[in-house]
Amino acid sequence: MSNIRKWLPPMNALTAFEAAVRHGGFSRAGAQIGLTQSAVSRQIAALEDWLQAPLFDRIGRRVRLNEAGQAYADELLPALDAIRRATARASARPSQTALRVATLPSFGMRWLAPRPPQLTARHPDLVIDFAARSQPFDFGHEDFDAAVHFGVAEEWPGVAMDFLFREEAVPVCAPAWLAAHPLREPADLLQVPLLSQTSRRDAWPRWLAAAGVDASGLAPGPAFEHFLMLAQASAAGAGVALIPSFLIRPELEAGTLVIPFARPMSSEQAYYLVYPPEALASPAVAQFRDWMLEQAAGR
Repeated sequence: MSNIRKWLPPMNALTAFEAAVRHGGFSRAGAQIGLTQSAVSRQIAALEDWLQAPLFDRIGRRVRLNEAGQAYADELLPALDAIRRATARASARPSQTALRVATLPSFGMRWLAPRPPQLTARHPDLVIDFAARSQPFDFGHEDFDAAVHFGVAEEWPGVAMDFLFREEAVPVCAPAWLAAHPLREPADLLQVPLLSQTSRRDAWPRWLAAAGVDASGLAPGPAFEHFLMLAQASAAGAGVALIPSFLIRPELEAGTLVIPFARPMSSEQAYYLVYPPEALASPAVAQFRDWMLEQAAGR
């Protein structure tokens, strides 16, 4: 057996093993990949023989992934997924002017979504697909050319990163709610529902501390995953929310949200454009980067 093939089991056996792991049994695995239960069982047995290690415990007519099988699956399944993604990219033969960009959901909806016509006017051949992602990821395992990140630079190692801008978060609520719950000073906020974004539960304690209010006894309030959900809840009268002002400019202009205290809060965290270090070799990525930096400078 050549060195290349020495540690590469038969693909049919790997496919059967993956299906059995994902679907929790040989019968369901067979239904998914078009084999009988016995055929799946034979493929798994062949893989176990190849590895010289059992991967499943047989308990009567039932099978259960054992510790060795789980450890093997934890490493194998992501590798198979990576092979599928690589094959899909190779088969699709994407245009040199097509990009996929991951963006934070609220940022994408409010800041990015209205702007592509300007990009299209400058680069008519450039086509960009935007998808929502909230956390850093490995560009080697995800089919993206670039992404928008909020945080500090050190949170996403191994990428190139361009600063876009910082945000200013402001307290907001519905005008009718404010009329029913007068807020005369920041300390009054301790007596009303304070709405948060799920990944920034420390925002209210930081804002109150900056306003000179002791928030040590502050009880956690309702939290929402996305800022636009948070804005909707506040506009509906659920309480006071702390939201980056650039994300709620339409609501502030329309008066559906008002600012009870003009005390914006910033931090060391910021929005960044991130991409693999070698990505700027692509003219399309370079064009998109230049446009993003220009947009951010003039926001």
